[in-house]
Amino acid sequence: MGRLTTVAGVRIRATTEDDWQRVRELRLEMLRDTPHAYLETLESALGHDEPEWRARARRGRSATGTVLVAVDGGGRWVGTMGGWLPGPSTAPLLVGVYVAPSHRGPGAGVADALLDGIEAWAAGHGPVLRLMVHEDNQRAQAFYARRGFRLTGNSGPYPLDPRQREVEMARELPPAAGRAEP
Repeated sequence: MGRLTTVAGVRIRATTEDDWQRVRELRLEMLRDTPHAYLETLESALGHDEPEWRARARRGRSATGTVLVAVDGGGRWVGTMGGWLPGPSTAPLLVGVYVAPSHRGPGAGVADALLDGIEAWAAGHGPVLRLMVHEDNQRAQAFYARRGFRLTGNSGPYPLDPRQREVEMARELPPAAGRAEP
């Protein structure tokens, strides 16, 4: 995905290996802000070395996924979302969603712009985009519902605390050029 100008001059683009330090900074911010939203602890993330962060930054243009970031007019990274193909016959999965508090809400448009980019990528890989969200993350669930995602009835234990649950939501995607309908 190329650059896309959105509300208030925020640009959306895919990450590259050269972004590894910014990827690290944003990931640590995400984990501090909403620790139950991710499958990693802050302590674990702080232990990663440079090669790990470079590998994560390369995911922006991976054969099995993408990672998009939102960059404001001052160069600050204010959001991110990823898309991942868990397997050859598995629907695309939305992962790693974060928008800085200063850029949250429908009026800001950052989450919508990021999701537009992920949906465009995902439409080339399958007819449905899925996600798993912590059962207590009502803010995220409300955003996804506003964007047409619905609870599927599937759930599973939250990997960092199996006493808690993650629920699955999914949305049908419009056909993309080059993708045949089933």
